[in-house]
Amino acid sequence: MEINAIEQIKRFQDFIDINYYNSLLENIRKGNKFLLVDFVELSKYDPDLATELLDAPEETIKAIEKAIEQFDVDGLNDLRIRFHNLPQSQHIMIRNIRSKHLNKLFFVEGVIRRKSDVRPQVTSARFECPVCGNIMNVLQLEGTFREPTRCGCGRKGKFVMLDKELVDAQGIVIEEAHENIEGGEQPKRINVLLTDDLVSPLSEKRTSPGSKVEVVGIVKEVPIISRSGAKSTKLDLMVDANYIKPVESTFYEIEISEEEEKQILEIANDPKGYEKLVNSIAPSIYGYEKIKEALLLQLMGGVRKTRMDSVVSRGDMHILLVGDPGSGKSALLKRITQIAPKGRYVSGKGVSGAGITAAVVRDEFLSGWALEAGAMVLSSDGLVCVDELDKMSNEDRAAMHEALENQTVSISKANIQATLIARTTVLAAANPKYGRFDPYGIIADQINLPPTLINRFDLIFPIKDLPEETRDEKMAKHILILHQSPEVNEPEISTEILRKYIAYARQKIIPKLTDGALEEIKEFYLRMRKSGGGDGGINAIPISARQLEALVRLSEASARSRFDDRVTRKDAKKAIELLDYCLMQVGFDRETGKVDIDRIATGIAATSRSHILILKDIIGELENRFGKSIPINDVVAEAKNRGLDEDKVEEALERLKRSGDIFEPKRGSISRI
Repeated sequence: MEINAIEQIKRFQDFIDINYYNSLLENIRKGNKFLLVDFVELSKYDPDLATELLDAPEETIKAIEKAIEQFDVDGLNDLRIRFHNLPQSQHIMIRNIRSKHLNKLFFVEGVIRRKSDVRPQVTSARFECPVCGNIMNVLQLEGTFREPTRCGCGRKGKFVMLDKELVDAQGIVIEEAHENIEGGEQPKRINVLLTDDLVSPLSEKRTSPGSKVEVVGIVKEVPIISRSGAKSTKLDLMVDANYIKPVESTFYEIEISEEEEKQILEIANDPKGYEKLVNSIAPSIYGYEKIKEALLLQLMGGVRKTRMDSVVSRGDMHILLVGDPGSGKSALLKRITQIAPKGRYVSGKGVSGAGITAAVVRDEFLSGWALEAGAMVLSSDGLVCVDELDKMSNEDRAAMHEALENQTVSISKANIQATLIARTTVLAAANPKYGRFDPYGIIADQINLPPTLINRFDLIFPIKDLPEETRDEKMAKHILILHQSPEVNEPEISTEILRKYIAYARQKIIPKLTDGALEEIKEFYLRMRKSGGGDGGINAIPISARQLEALVRLSEASARSRFDDRVTRKDAKKAIELLDYCLMQVGFDRETGKVDIDRIATGIAATSRSHILILKDIIGELENRFGKSIPINDVVAEAKNRGLDEDKVEEALERLKRSGDIFEPKRGSISRI
């Protein structure tokens, strides 16, 4: 049923008068140039008007704006009307937009992939005829600027432009959210045009790349101009946004109802609450209690601190799992992305440096260059799971260094110099060097990753798959029961409540170190440093300042997990226990019986470095005796006198050859370079 324009304006005026008059006055007082209307209230008041709005939105929105201008209040011209809370029937997937949806009001959901700069755009221009003085108003709705073709007096062309109306415009590209897509499909994108108050500095923050948003708007076609300047028969699609709102994105933005808060506090006060939380992290995966505990603390996170000299110490901790194939690493990663909001999962060979940090791309929409955010930036304040880290190329892995330590991504390409924020927690998984761990070898030597990257992970867990009868039986039973009845292993705390629990902890609890916890961490650190003291040669470095910061982060996360704003000795002990477990697994040097962080941090154990120094000394002495060419047998004999085994000498010589300190001019002798 068509409603004529005058009747429409009258009805809208009554509707605004009854429901929104006060908020209209409030908005004008604050200087806001828009009024937000709930669609549900409009449909309750007048279903015909609501239907008209969905079918012919442009005319209907103009009628509402005309109706608002009728009120006797200053500052009502140029007021924009915004609608939210549309019915679910108006929700449309980007991939399903067709020509029948053109010029109708819908809402789409997605993640902002990129956005262009804000630019002024002409909406209408006024021209004067130089012959008769007639003034013509031309609306600029298309991409190209239009002038009037002729005047009523018969004159054609060459009209004088008096003035033009401008609005601020910005283009964003929205991509379907990954969770709404079935496997094997590529997420589709659409351009969205934001104008007026939608590009104000306040809403700018809501539309940064990586934010998940809901856009209410009118689907429109855009003519494609071919290279020859002619219009193509194909048309492009875009959404002219009427309203844009962020959908729950980070832990800090999740809303928690009173009922949920009660449940959360019940868990926190339960003496077995912590165990329940750990067991709910990944109930379908058998064992790995220490790893699950570390993952819970990783989700809780430490406290981000900005010091007086503007140096920021990160609160997010990064964890690396290095394990045998088939040990459930990928399943753990997938599960964690479901718990964390803004959780993203990327894998090995399918990752490029630009895809994980950021890229500069040509912006066709409003011309120029635009930044396109990669996984680390998109999940800022969230979590990125990087599977098959060892399969990534070295250049792509190097792109992660800055994001891991400083939590920023700097880009300097195509006249764009930008530093993007990437406050992301990283959980990575990799396989050992030869595909599987050698149970008798040193674990640190089997992790096939550059030491600079490994050093940035707070905790490193090796996962060995060794046959052991009782454990194997329990695991087989666990897996087979899961296949027999998948619903058996329900987590003790549902995923939704677990997510809300973590969000509540991150929003409300900011723990501070107590003197007791500080003392405990300091004692452990000093004890470990002292234990590295060797007799002669180079001392092993059992622990470095990076591990000290990791201990602080783990202790804070432990306090958060039980909703305590004080980090106590108990939390510090828990952190020490976890770190000690990792160091004993990865950094233990069997030769000295001590923990040696250099095994992980630099790839060369302190003992090896000590051997290298002794050998260099021997070679220097023998050079005086034999001249340039020194027989290897004499080197080995001299080394034996100083207490070095033959295989240790060979290993050290091999390292010196590789580093370019010595070479072999002929078989059986060496020379210094």
